[in-house]
Amino acid sequence: LKMSWFWFYVPLHLLMAACLCHSIKAPTTSSQQSFKTDLFNFYHSLMLADGKETTVHLLKDIPKRYYFVLEEGRALAPFTITVTPCDVPIEWSILVHKASASFLGKAARGDHDTEEVSKSQKAPSMVSTIFNYKGNSVETYMGMSSHSALYMLEFLSTERDTHITVYLTTDTTSGQLYPELPVDPRIDVVGIGHTTVTLTWKHSPSVLQHRENIQYCLLVNEKHNYKSLCAAETAIRSSGMKLPPTLALSLSPYLLEPQQVMILSNSELSIINKASSGEVRQICMGTKNTYTVLNLSPSTQYYFDVFIVNLLTNASAAYTGTFARTLEEPEPKVMELKDGKVIQVVLDGKKQKFYSLQYQARHKKIQFTFQLCRGQVRVHITKNGKTVALENISGLRYFLLKGKLLDTYLVQLRSTEESNSSVKVQVSPHFHKPLFPLLPESLKIKSFSKLRTCNSVTIAWLGTQEESKYCVYKKRIEEDQVWMELRSADRCSGPESRHKSEKVLCKYFYDINLQRAVTTETIKGLDAGTLYLFDVYLFGPSGIPVRYHSKVVKTRKKC
Repeated sequence: LKMSWFWFYVPLHLLMAACLCHSIKAPTTSSQQSFKTDLFNFYHSLMLADGKETTVHLLKDIPKRYYFVLEEGRALAPFTITVTPCDVPIEWSILVHKASASFLGKAARGDHDTEEVSKSQKAPSMVSTIFNYKGNSVETYMGMSSHSALYMLEFLSTERDTHITVYLTTDTTSGQLYPELPVDPRIDVVGIGHTTVTLTWKHSPSVLQHRENIQYCLLVNEKHNYKSLCAAETAIRSSGMKLPPTLALSLSPYLLEPQQVMILSNSELSIINKASSGEVRQICMGTKNTYTVLNLSPSTQYYFDVFIVNLLTNASAAYTGTFARTLEEPEPKVMELKDGKVIQVVLDGKKQKFYSLQYQARHKKIQFTFQLCRGQVRVHITKNGKTVALENISGLRYFLLKGKLLDTYLVQLRSTEESNSSVKVQVSPHFHKPLFPLLPESLKIKSFSKLRTCNSVTIAWLGTQEESKYCVYKKRIEEDQVWMELRSADRCSGPESRHKSEKVLCKYFYDINLQRAVTTETIKGLDAGTLYLFDVYLFGPSGIPVRYHSKVVKTRKKC
């Protein structure tokens, strides 16, 4: 800021002349008046607007200066300046022309980086620096002048290009632009769980006065706290995410980016941004001052910031941020597997938790059988702590393992999708007596387009060398039901879950020659131009069915 004095004086006399031209009413010629008007308009862009928040963009190492004038009119002229850094720490100063003979001022919120500089310091006789600040906190300076004065604000960023907001007001009697914080602006953590944190904070006086125009917004992230709303917005944008105009999130609709998820519930608006550095959540909950953040990760430190936002002006104030670490995830309960017993496990895709099964071998050779019912499942099998199998399963999967008596096997199952998955599991030493029937090479059902008519469809499927029972079922569906029917199909469920009217036929079939182990069936009595869902169930000696992949076929509309 060594050049401050020089740059203050360069426009000083021109600005003072321009301002005096408007404040002193004296007779002038038309040419003089035109010159003074042009001069004032030239420097008008450098003048800070009174009562309006101004966004200032700063280039690295290049100072930027703004001016404002306090005209004589009252015994004391109060003013307030609030500067909000939106990224890195900045330096800023207030300089005043010595025409202000009597000056009183103070920093509303000071810290170790803030100092007031007296007029007696070494400086040119006409100008003095009355305030300096360096940091990234929101800083408010309140001053009072008894004479007309010209002030200059100088801003400098030495780290990188950035932007700030500046708010100047000389009206200290009417309502403030920024919502008011309580005397104690801290956020209290009142509850911590494995995946939840409960927070509370004292009400803002602004909520009590203007409840319909004020709301609280909570920011949750895994990096650090933010001292202002614009600092939070800047950090999130720099991580590659595009935000709505403000975290206050006006009620007007807008489009979310692909990495954003919006959740609306109980008059709350929550936006979750997915980023490589972790997710960032913004939750606006109206005027509630207690909130429980759900679906957090166990044993993870989170930072919480609460902003009180004026919905009419988008101006905000920040509570003092806090942080909390969720509890460690408890050891998963382990279920004992018994020889020959089949169990079905439902896995929560959202929580991505492991489901553990344990088995102590009573034979040297054992076989694990997995039948995928829904979704996608990852299987991890260890023997005495060492991995013996690890893969994502589909359909029916067998693992034949060799070991010693009393070896301990641990099976861990996890859904690889966000939706729930389910799987049937069996372990048995009697692998020569399979629980499930012998399966063909493919469980797909084929339809023949050329054989379709207005009231019939012909389908085919593969069989095996083992005589087995096959049952065919049909179901009439609508166009908008296709995806959901295929997605939600439980491949472990048998015909007992179907309505009797959906049954078409049952037949026995096999062929020693696998090349000829194919069967076809023509289903008649269908409606023209209608979608049907066809299923085939295969029954083995144990009576447990295996469901082929569903097939959707539409009959011809015209024949």
